[in-house]
Amino acid sequence: MTTTRRAAALMAASLLLPGCTGWPRLRPLPMDQLHDDRGCPGTVAPTLLVLLPGANMTPDELQAEGFLDAVRARGLAVDVLAAHAHLGLVVEGRVLERLESEVLAPARARGHRRIWLAGISLGGFIALTYAMRNPGRIAGVVLLAPYLGRRPLVQAVAAAGGAAAWRGTARPRDAQDIDHELWQWLSALPPEAPPIYLGTGREDRFAEGHRLLAALLPPSHVRQVPGGHDWAPWRLLWAEWLDRGLLDASCSA
Repeated sequence: MTTTRRAAALMAASLLLPGCTGWPRLRPLPMDQLHDDRGCPGTVAPTLLVLLPGANMTPDELQAEGFLDAVRARGLAVDVLAAHAHLGLVVEGRVLERLESEVLAPARARGHRRIWLAGISLGGFIALTYAMRNPGRIAGVVLLAPYLGRRPLVQAVAAAGGAAAWRGTARPRDAQDIDHELWQWLSALPPEAPPIYLGTGREDRFAEGHRLLAALLPPSHVRQVPGGHDWAPWRLLWAEWLDRGLLDASCSA
């Protein structure tokens, strides 16, 4: 199942406008998690790979689509955790705080010294914004077809000729304009920013934003394959990224 346009609209109105008063308050739900701690049998792997599904996806779907098994098939010495940053958390307006308190802080307490974030669609947006707001805490970010903010903002960045040109004249809507903040950060990545890897389908509905982001990354960090906003290109991109050898192959690494 892919994220829907309705989900993206709801996300834009809630995550990007947390002060908005027109949305109903929902009872907070726990962040469901799916763990695979077989990276280093008998001990905690130094590296944890956290997978963040898209808006209408679940950790079980990531498992069904082979994302966790792909890590194990390569014998990588990493533990894997899929966390459900669902729309209830987004509407709540505390998704980054909940990701930290329910997933990442406990992971560090367990002994994981390096944490990679990998996100699909909305999960990619959450991964990027977490890295932006928490410098030095993430080893790397993997983005598969990420949502990169509301369409008018992405179009404004494109119309300016790219993020660097847009940066000097753009103004946020308000203090909570997080997608504006994200593009400001991306346009001049600081030295402490983690490495960012982007994978996308050529026909993806967020392709305009992907092209803008690709221009800000090293060419070796960008991969494009045929396909749209769906599982087939994501599985291929995931497999290719895992085969780059960026994650530990030995528990003694």
